[in-house]
Amino acid sequence: MSFDTPLTLSGPLRAPRQMLADQEYGGHSSIHDDAMAEKLGFRAGPIEGPTHFSLFPPLLERIWGQAWYERGCFSSHYLNMVIEGEETRAFVEWPAEGATRTKAWAEKADGMPVLEASASIGPGPTLLEERMAKLRPPEKLLILEDLKVGMAGAAEERVRMDPDQHMGALYPFSLNEKLARITETSPWYSDPKASPWGRAIVPLEMVSVLAEYSSHQAKFPVKGPAVGLFADQEIRMIEGPLFVGEEYVLRREIAALSESKRTESYWVRTRIFDSSGKRQVAEMLLNHASLKDSYAGYAAA
Repeated sequence: MSFDTPLTLSGPLRAPRQMLADQEYGGHSSIHDDAMAEKLGFRAGPIEGPTHFSLFPPLLERIWGQAWYERGCFSSHYLNMVIEGEETRAFVEWPAEGATRTKAWAEKADGMPVLEASASIGPGPTLLEERMAKLRPPEKLLILEDLKVGMAGAAEERVRMDPDQHMGALYPFSLNEKLARITETSPWYSDPKASPWGRAIVPLEMVSVLAEYSSHQAKFPVKGPAVGLFADQEIRMIEGPLFVGEEYVLRREIAALSESKRTESYWVRTRIFDSSGKRQVAEMLLNHASLKDSYAGYAAA
């Protein structure tokens, strides 16, 4: 080749849909409720971060083919919230020949960044692993003072996602309802005959739902009520993809604790195993950021 100019793949502008307006946890509305969001100083209830993950598989499949679904990792730091009605677009830098990691990001139509990410195939360092390595120990935690790094969830969780299964108070919709609104559609998500694996696969953004909707069973001692949001999120396939209608075993642990001026954060690593609980097939790393201002009496503590 006569040039080493970086090349970028991009997708079309898409208008993601808000499907968490009725979300509840801890007995109260979430930040995705307009009234709650406005109370905390936001314009309106934002669209959930992993919704934007659906923009990327068409681009990453072009780079790494079917292997992306089997061994791919998407590691994202969320930058700015998106409100329903706003359009977003995905970008992925074309990697050098033989490279197993590249840069990815999403922007609003006006160029405002939505997220930054690394996309990779197989083992190797990720954006969030690099961010975690730079975390400073929190000086003082109130909402999360009873958490410890290495703390495990209270029990193993058994989960599955059937096409018409309502995913509970955290995710008040089914897979089929999501597929009717998802930004990038694929027959692989619903038609076993169309899938290379002979089974319908769980979309990347819905892996977040599968891994998180039973999270209350972990019983991590987080004080509340306090409103939280996703600040960082990584989904890694080890022996993927994950399949619709398949039972999985989840094991959680606290991977890190951190804080900022506005938030206290606990990073949870959720390992996803097959139904025997012996073979790990995927995992998710998620930074739950609790807003200090949403916890009664925080300023006076």
